[in-house]
Amino acid sequence: MAQQFPELTERHQAFIARQPMFFVATAARNGRVNVSPKGLDSLRVLSPTRLVWLNGTGSGNETAAHLLDTPRMTIMFCSFVREPLILRLYGDARAAHEGDPAWDEFHSLFPPMLGARNVFVLDIDLVQTSCGYGVPLMEFQDQRELMDGWARKKGADGLLAYQQEKNRASIDGFPTGLPSPPPAQ
Repeated sequence: MAQQFPELTERHQAFIARQPMFFVATAARNGRVNVSPKGLDSLRVLSPTRLVWLNGTGSGNETAAHLLDTPRMTIMFCSFVREPLILRLYGDARAAHEGDPAWDEFHSLFPPMLGARNVFVLDIDLVQTSCGYGVPLMEFQDQRELMDGWARKKGADGLLAYQQEKNRASIDGFPTGLPSPPPAQ
């Protein structure tokens, strides 16, 4: 039932565009494997072999830490409606943070997100589909608006302080590459 492709087809891209969420998996050579659910308007397919996704501030920053050690990433989409399908994208990825040369180019592809922390670029080397027969049928209601409200309450200075406290190292103690704040003037 599984099929493999060297790149995203138009059918794959249309499937991705319909999905309200996706999952990101990364792992460093040592330590814990991370799998994170993602939603919002945070993913763009740039070509059949490249996509980017915008990451907001969260309680951890495992993906960025793992990619500094090992650039492997898997992104998985699965249909919770009518036609079952699981779509996995495998490849090498990198993070861009505010101040990096690629930040403005990729960040500008998305609507404003308070607390945007990283943009991840995935270069796809394998696309795999599988049946998804075991995935439950579920009904999508809406995206949550909690992250935006949380970020608004924190404010710019509060977000920066939170990121510096919670997002500069992974749960295994690996650096995430998050830049230090500019010196106060």
